[in-house]
Amino acid sequence: MQRDVRAFLWDANQAAEAIQEFVAGKSFADYTADRLLRSAVERQFEIIGEALNQLCRIEPSWAERIPEVPQIVAFRSWLCFSQ
Repeated sequence: MQRDVRAFLWDANQAAEAIQEFVAGKSFADYTADRLLRSAVERQFEIIGEALNQLCRIEPSWAERIPEVPQIVAFRSWLCFSQ
């Protein structure tokens, strides 16, 4: 059974909110010095990228309404495979 495409948008939104929560009040120096924070933020970016990748595959017309989806998905791939 295929997931409702809205679930992919919900996943991406929840991950974006998590990133905002994780970095609130943090400087770039804090980010670079904290391995756990970097890992948490990167994981949420991976979730966003995968959710939008699935959205592109299942409902391209919805994905087209989101600016820069190809770059977001490419960033997810870069994160996943550069480690």
